[in-house]
Amino acid sequence: MAIQRRHIIQAAAAAASVAALPAFAQSRTKVKVGYLHTPAVDGHIWIGQQNGAFAKHGIELELSQFTTGLELFQAMIGGSLDMLATGAVISNFPARGQGKAFLMNNIEYATAQLWVQGDIKSLADLKGKQISTTTGTTAHVFLDRALRSANVDPAKDVQIVNQRMTEAVTSFISGAVPAVALWVPFDTTIRQKVPNARKLVDASAYFPQAAIMGGWAARNDWYDKNRPVVDKLIAAWAEVNDIVTGKPDEAAEILQKTQYKEVPLADFKQQFKASKYFTNAEWRKNYQDGTVTKWLQQVTDFFVANAKIQGALRADQYFDPKPFLETVKA
Repeated sequence: MAIQRRHIIQAAAAAASVAALPAFAQSRTKVKVGYLHTPAVDGHIWIGQQNGAFAKHGIELELSQFTTGLELFQAMIGGSLDMLATGAVISNFPARGQGKAFLMNNIEYATAQLWVQGDIKSLADLKGKQISTTTGTTAHVFLDRALRSANVDPAKDVQIVNQRMTEAVTSFISGAVPAVALWVPFDTTIRQKVPNARKLVDASAYFPQAAIMGGWAARNDWYDKNRPVVDKLIAAWAEVNDIVTGKPDEAAEILQKTQYKEVPLADFKQQFKASKYFTNAEWRKNYQDGTVTKWLQQVTDFFVANAKIQGALRADQYFDPKPFLETVKA
């Protein structure tokens, strides 16, 4: 399994902020975290690394980048990660009892997109065609919903070609397939390489019925033994979330400059807006009234049907809202 590893050296600003803390606050707990390199997933991570929020709360993230959420969970289940940040797969493996979900980043409101070329003008035109995507991911969940909305049976009316997203996009660019379901920032590559390609629809068309959340999950045994560390990570995340929701342009500029230089700033700001972020107060409400559990369950239902999960746990069994509610006050 090809995994790109990246271990982070704290930015000078972060180091300076840590040095200014009392000695007891400088004692940090190392946490092995896996992530996907897409702004909807790693945005909070990189801003928190840049401004020293995690270090301030006594957390040192040992980061490893992965290609898909499936690989993330496989690594965590195998014991090489303590926790992870991912997209739709947050509703998959925890439902199998493999990982505890405890913190949501956002809704991937319009991050999943369906791009087409040639004579395809509508979802109905996809009948009999091949569509590349990475199955079991946010893009696949979105694609399934989109096709069904047009009475196109994903299992019978189209051929879904399962590839890593880089390969799926390459297949589309080469003309090997007429359609691809992807997530940002892969749309940038298509805009650059296939000027005549068209975005047929994105996930925002199916909100909230198909709300796809991304967030954090931890290995079961690690989670049970490290609740104080979980609380510290959430406290740091909440500080970052204040920036993401209160100063979105500043947040996007930080991310583009440090992690997404290949994407023009104007394009990246649009991609950043493709995720739906909530303030900490809004998240509290969504955690308390069961909205988060409902949204998680919607995607779990997709995985139960498509991945044939036997004896799946319900979202209210695999998602723990208590750490956030006890750590982040209104």
